[in-house]
Amino acid sequence: MIHCARRVLVPAALTAFAAALLLVGGCASNDKVDPPAELVKLKATVRVEKAWSLSVGGAKPELRLGLGVAVAGDRAFVASHKGDVLAVSLANGKTLWRTRTKLPLSGGPGVGEGLVVAGAGHGDVVALDAATGAIRWKTRVNSEVLSAPAIGAGLVVLRTVDGRLHALQVSDGKLVWAVEQQVPRLSLRGAAVPVITGDAALCGYDNGRVLAVSLKDGATLWESTVAPPSGRTELERLVDIDSALHVVDDDVYAVSFQGRAVRLARDSGQLWWAHDLSSFRGMTVDAEGLYVSTSDGQVVKIARQTGVEVWRQDMLRNRNLSAPVLLGGQVAVADYKGYVHFLTAARVH
Repeated sequence: MIHCARRVLVPAALTAFAAALLLVGGCASNDKVDPPAELVKLKATVRVEKAWSLSVGGAKPELRLGLGVAVAGDRAFVASHKGDVLAVSLANGKTLWRTRTKLPLSGGPGVGEGLVVAGAGHGDVVALDAATGAIRWKTRVNSEVLSAPAIGAGLVVLRTVDGRLHALQVSDGKLVWAVEQQVPRLSLRGAAVPVITGDAALCGYDNGRVLAVSLKDGATLWESTVAPPSGRTELERLVDIDSALHVVDDDVYAVSFQGRAVRLARDSGQLWWAHDLSSFRGMTVDAEGLYVSTSDGQVVKIARQTGVEVWRQDMLRNRNLSAPVLLGGQVAVADYKGYVHFLTAARVH
């Protein structure tokens, strides 16, 4: 029987897309925790079938890692904390290659320019050939990697938890440049995924700011504040940007914890609009809206051009939601129990 609450629920191991939903993390600020919302029954309006599933091995006790799924062409690439990196056929889930790096992987993988790249907890970065799985190079960045790198323009750009943004050469992993943002004394465990757009690399930081730097030399092009810290305690002042930025045409979209969702100008960082919101889960964007999984388990759609809230689904509160994914007119999010929930992107009934 399918259980649901105004959307379809299915087991989490659907496809590479559904697997990508399961990258979640967070922190608790007090001892009193509200219970997760109970799921209720309804008649399914979307037919969903499991195509295949694959286990890559999990860690016990559970770790707050930045491991997920990268998709390129007809393949998905996944990595485990035990150090295995796999290429999987999207058509049938067949493992095409598996490489044992023997590293405690904690961030990635990212894919691009013929490479699959992942980072480890003690600062090692490994690059594998996307076609064969052969290790092309290893390098060290001396700080934990908790997110996937961006790969493009001959560079691998990655964030480390010490607030540094590193650019490594695709060819051999040598450092081209590194820039640093100040990290608050207290922050969420996580790091934003960088984005390469044009001749710039963009990334969000734990201080609530977005930084754009030149791919050539790391020179700062602009900085913009998504959410200024406020409050008397360090917990109240947490404004981490831990989810990936989204660049669409001339706009940059970002969201912070205990802060705001914003639309920025890609060339200057100018703020076009801001909408009060708290999220460390992530978001996705289509032609009409920005879809955000909030810190307390709501899913919100915001109009892209105006920042006006279009709808809010609150029946998944405290279910530890993943970042949303768009699947043809549906918004899919996974929860802590391994269910994937499908919501209508146009509106919530």
